[in-house]
Amino acid sequence: MTSSRIQKLRVDRKQGWKGYGHQAFVSCLTRLYSCQWKPHQHTGSQFGHFCCSKLECGSFAMIIVTFCLSLVFLYFWTEAQNDYNDFDWFIFGNLGFWFPWSMVLLVTAAVFFTYIAFLLLLAVCLLSEGQRLYLHCGHKIGILVTLIFSIAATAVLSDLWNEKWETVLLSFQMTAPYLQVGGVLLMTLLSWPLASHLFCLRQRVRQMVIIGLYGAVLISLYLVPLGMYSPCIKERNSLSPAPALIGHRGAPMLAPENTYMSFEKVVAAGGDGLETDVTISYDGIPFLMHDKSLRRTTNVEDIFPNRTHSPAAMFTWNELQQLNAGAWFFSQNPFKTASSLSPEDCIQAQNQSVCTLRAVLELAAQYGKLIIFDLYRPPRGHPYRDMWISRTLEVIQSESSIHSNQVLWLPTELRELVQETDPELQQTSGSLAPVEELQQNHIVRLNLHYSSMSEAEISMYSAVNISTNLYVVSEPWLFSLAWCAGVHSVTTNAVHILKSLRRPLFFMTPQEYSTMWVLTDMLSLIVILVVFIFH
Repeated sequence: MTSSRIQKLRVDRKQGWKGYGHQAFVSCLTRLYSCQWKPHQHTGSQFGHFCCSKLECGSFAMIIVTFCLSLVFLYFWTEAQNDYNDFDWFIFGNLGFWFPWSMVLLVTAAVFFTYIAFLLLLAVCLLSEGQRLYLHCGHKIGILVTLIFSIAATAVLSDLWNEKWETVLLSFQMTAPYLQVGGVLLMTLLSWPLASHLFCLRQRVRQMVIIGLYGAVLISLYLVPLGMYSPCIKERNSLSPAPALIGHRGAPMLAPENTYMSFEKVVAAGGDGLETDVTISYDGIPFLMHDKSLRRTTNVEDIFPNRTHSPAAMFTWNELQQLNAGAWFFSQNPFKTASSLSPEDCIQAQNQSVCTLRAVLELAAQYGKLIIFDLYRPPRGHPYRDMWISRTLEVIQSESSIHSNQVLWLPTELRELVQETDPELQQTSGSLAPVEELQQNHIVRLNLHYSSMSEAEISMYSAVNISTNLYVVSEPWLFSLAWCAGVHSVTTNAVHILKSLRRPLFFMTPQEYSTMWVLTDMLSLIVILVVFIFH
């Protein structure tokens, strides 16, 4: 046998192994998609014909629709992490027992999305290989379940928590530049299977329609930055100082909320202020309690089983002192952080009691911290129902050493009387209003939900010396957005986390973003042209 013939045999054998490997790969994709695991000959489409029946075209379209809807819900719920704790407590209030429903929902959404994305990837790969699609009925059921879950979860949460869509819109101000890059990258990757399939078609009209749709989406993605707005794309010298950090009910990730230990943790973490909720006991002692009842954050069921649902304000201070306000933190572990506490902190947290307003005022006075609180009016039949304002002022002025200018006075009731009684209190409003009205009421600070964030309004109020505090901001991306928008302070559950940020996340100068945008679009266009020319 001549050397040339031997070389030819070697080449043929090498090509045979390559062909076998490719055929095995396509066969594996087909079996994953169709769930037909017994060996059989898979048939591809004839040149120039579409690669699947009308029924399978419908199944493929359903995969795309489900992929889009599951992606929307996953993004929506991922960006809502800032308020997972509120969601879980909302469910607790309705069901009566604690469970991390928010995380269950997130994991379920992620699993469903991953499954649908895998099916879509299989379908695209098979189409690019010219294979006929045959989706197994088991996958069709899976797609239907995912579709129902995505639609139902989105609808229910939109009804119960409609304001979370505002959070999604805010998140676009941070993520839009990177979503645009991701979208361009995805369209660039799709160019290979699209071109491979496109030039197998004989129908010129169908070719033009596909090219037109692809081109329209691609051009839209290329030009999205022209209409994009992000407060974190600005010159470095125009960036405001980081917002002051006010501990929401203390540091509830590190200690039971509204306990003395919780506020000590804020001070230790370098927080600038304390936020709490004040209720007046039956015998006139202002104490810290967010809920109307004591059931969630104390062991009232064990000590006073017949008064579990009674208003917190209807208990005397002697009765309140009998309650444990820390053990629930470990049994319910609301932020999944209890395990990170040191043994000493665990012992201290488990033995926390209900805290008085006077105690936290003294702590703020000692370390020069601001304090802001919601003040709840006692229910009917309470001895201090009509004296709750004056009793609270008495504690501030006569029973503690805090300076009045450290107190951000939030209650709206009898504001004029409060201003006359103690003009050094920082009058704080919980709602937006015209500048003239705020100045007339001596308002020097706004306390707003973070969904009200507007860089223009923040700047307008700041120009007349009215600062802005946003609540509750615990996620670093949301804090970064507030920082870039010029917010003066935020109320947060995560003082210890946000304090470590040295600059806003996703911050870029206009020049840096323009460079990223132009390079991404140029490279994408070059790759796509090369792919289409190759095919």
